[in-house]
Formats: sequence, C-alpha cells, structure tokens
Amino acid sequence: MNEIPRGDPALHVPPPPGTPMPTPVTPPAPAEPVTPVTPEPNLPEPTEPPTRPPDPGPAPPTEPAPGAPQRPRDRKPWEERPEAPAEVPAARLAAQSRRDFLLFTAGVAATAVGAWWLLPDRTKARLLQGAPNDRLDRLAARVGLGAASRERVLDRALTFDDDVAEALFSKDRAVRTYSRSQVTPLRNNYNGRTPGPEYLPAWNLEVSGLASGRAERLTLAQLTSRFPFHEQVTRLVCVEGWSAVAWWGGLRFADFLSAFPPAAGARWAAMHSGVNLDGAGRPDPYYVSIDLATARHPQTLLATHLGGRPLEPAHGAPLRLLAPMKLGLKNIKAITRIAYTTDEPGDYWNERGYSKYDGL
Repeated sequence: MNEIPRGDPALHVPPPPGTPMPTPVTPPAPAEPVTPVTPEPNLPEPTEPPTRPPDPGPAPPTEPAPGAPQRPRDRKPWEERPEAPAEVPAARLAAQSRRDFLLFTAGVAATAVGAWWLLPDRTKARLLQGAPNDRLDRLAARVGLGAASRERVLDRALTFDDDVAEALFSKDRAVRTYSRSQVTPLRNNYNGRTPGPEYLPAWNLEVSGLASGRAERLTLAQLTSRFPFHEQVTRLVCVEGWSAVAWWGGLRFADFLSAFPPAAGARWAAMHSGVNLDGAGRPDPYYVSIDLATARHPQTLLATHLGGRPLEPAHGAPLRLLAPMKLGLKNIKAITRIAYTTDEPGDYWNERGYSKYDGL
C-alpha cells in the first residue's frame, strides 16, 4: 500500500459527514539549549552599600634607612653630614698619625716656650732657679725673645684692650646706685703702708696744664666752699676680686673742670699722690691717668666724705678720686696734684703690667 503524503490538497479526501474533526497537533518547538548553572557560595547579603574609605592624603615621607646617605635637599643646613665609610691604606694612616703627633708635639712645645717667655722674671726665677733659668733666657734672647720684646708684646696687647674698652665707653651711661641701707664695709686697701695724719695740716692741691697758663694751689676749704656738694652710693670694684658699696660725698670733677678748664688739646688728667708709702714706709708716689671723658662723667667725684663724715687717711683724706666706672686701682687716694696733658701720662700699675684704661 502506497502511503499518501499528508498535506497534499489534491489528494485530500474529506471525511464523511458527522465525523468529528481531529484537533490539529502542533509539533513542539525545538528546545533551546540549557546552560548549566553553577551554584553560588553562601554570601551574606549586604545590608547597606559599602562606604568608600576616606582619602588618606599624600603618603608621609619615608625616613631613610639608618646609615643610608641623605640627599642634599633632605638634609637641614645645621645637620651633620652622615658618616661615610672610607677605606684608607694602612701606610697612609700610619703616616698621618706620625704627622699629627709631630704637629701636636710642636704645638705643645711652642705654647710652653711662649708661656715661659711671657712670665715675669721674678716668677721664672721662683719656678726655675739657677743656671737652667739663665740658659733658657740666653737661648730665648738669641731668637729674639728677650725681655724688651716681651714687654713690647704685652704693651701691644694691653693697648689693644684699652682701645676696645675706650671705644665702648659711654659718657652717658651711669653705673648702678644703691640705698644707704645697702652700704657694706670698705676695707683699707693701700698698696703700701697707710700714711699717718701728719700731712693733713699742710695739704693743698696743685693744678697745672690750665687754659689760663697758670698753676693753682687750692686748700680743702677753698674746694668745699666753692663747689656744690654731691652724694652718691655706688660700688667700688677692686682688681683683686672684691667690691664694696659705699656712701660717698664731694664735688663733681665736671664742676672742677668747668672752674679750672684745661688747655686746648688736653685729653688726660695726670693725678698724683705725693704722700703714698711703700710697704716699708718709704715714700712711694702713686699716680694714675684719667681721660677727661671719664673725669666729666656725672658720677665721677673728687670725694671728701665717706659715710657722711670727712675722709680718714685710710680712705684717702682729704681728697680722693671716685670713678665707679673704673677699677679701684684708678681711684687714687690722697691726691696732691692734678696736671692736664695732651699725651697719655704714666700710670703706676700699668708700668707694673696692668691695663691703663681699667674700665668696667
């Protein structure tokens, strides 16, 4: 039996009447390929969307490792440069060590020779007596290190120090003053024996180098009656290291200069004490040099009183210099003569190795 192809209209035979029509069967659509599903792990469900962490900003500069060389731009100007190891041959180190030792030895020897050369003769004689000291002095003299050259070097050093002190001096700067309740005992510090009172009845003050061309002789009564009396409580400082606060009275040196003006061109006052004695009681005139700028200072006095009473011989009766801006060795006691000069006059302690200016 031949199979009739379905769906050909020419060969289709309708079914008899009353026969139910079959429901057409729609062929199923071809199935799509199914992709296998991989099961996901059990993750917690987020409750809120994750927040972004804050921006930390630029990363801080990292410190170099210990021992690592720093770049020049990272090093502060005041910081030390890091140590860098260097290899040096042993022969070179030995030569450098010998050289350093020789230089150190030469420096120590030169310092010792210079210190010995600058010592006073009496000190050297005390430290090294007899022939060794003489041989060293002769050897020093042969190389130009004699006593005369030593004095020139010391004088230049003192002169330089004086020049600096004088340049820094201010005639308008006052030293500190105190109350009378702060007064302390003032010791008798004569460099020799204290003179007795026998010179007081005949005492007078000689003044020379005046603009008038004359020399004046003034008694204590003339001084005290002619000039205003001023008082001050200031500190007197000794070169030996002690000091004392004292209540002084007298006439201002500036008033004295106005009444007895120096000659034109004068810059110094040479002040002498003819009654000064040495330790054995022999006459030993004392003298100091005072620049006129210091003499005109408002706190510089020609003092006649101490502690509210006339001066005693132990403290320079009847007239002494009181310049509190100078060391005590400048504050000459028992003045007998004042001479104005154009050139700097001699000074007792400067001739014995001390400064001429002696300012505070």
